[in-house]
Amino acid sequence: MSALTTLLSPLEIRVLGVLAEKQRTVPDSYPLTLNSLLAGCNQKTSRQPIMELSEAQAQLALESLKRYSLVTETSGGRAYRYGHNIDGVLRIPSQSIALLTALMLRGPQTAGELRIACDRMHNFADISSVEAFLDEMAERPAGALVVKLARLPGAREQRWAHLLGDAPSVQDAAPSTALDAVSPGPADVTLDEVATLKARVSRLEQDLAATRAALQRVCAELGMPKDLWPEGTSS
Repeated sequence: MSALTTLLSPLEIRVLGVLAEKQRTVPDSYPLTLNSLLAGCNQKTSRQPIMELSEAQAQLALESLKRYSLVTETSGGRAYRYGHNIDGVLRIPSQSIALLTALMLRGPQTAGELRIACDRMHNFADISSVEAFLDEMAERPAGALVVKLARLPGAREQRWAHLLGDAPSVQDAAPSTALDAVSPGPADVTLDEVATLKARVSRLEQDLAATRAALQRVCAELGMPKDLWPEGTSS
């Protein structure tokens, strides 16, 4: 990887990806303050996986990336601002940086998905042009930056992943579903979340009981059957 001789952590990859993304999508706000960087790292859309970085974690990632010359720091006004130096370290064109950014922020994707994901950073003419830049990064003499993953069962196209961090696992290679996005597995659920969920269910049951009682009173006043919404029936 040219001057980059070590693998980056997931937090470093997220910070670097956000800096590269915001340079293209919100140039008036770039370089970013720490608060703006945190907001970009923790946003719930266009991110895979979703993270919740603290200010201390972001600051540590920035310091580490500065040691690799991947991040620059400037002081101006009342806050320090941060920018990326991917082009200076990896020596790749802006089109490749856009593709690498999308892979860092959204995980493995097909060439078609990458073309859509990069729309605000670079407008690729067609999928073949996306594939050409991906192939170039995969065959780079200084070290591959991306890899084409094995086709998943039932998939029509192969997906690409970046190689700035640990090699992608089979789980990373699998496309996420809408259910995965909103329903974390048992290992991701904390005791606090379970307690909060139980409290919400209890409040909903109380609200439902009050609504049922009110409906039955209205039915009685209007001379309508009271079993329109019998006990034990949920809407």
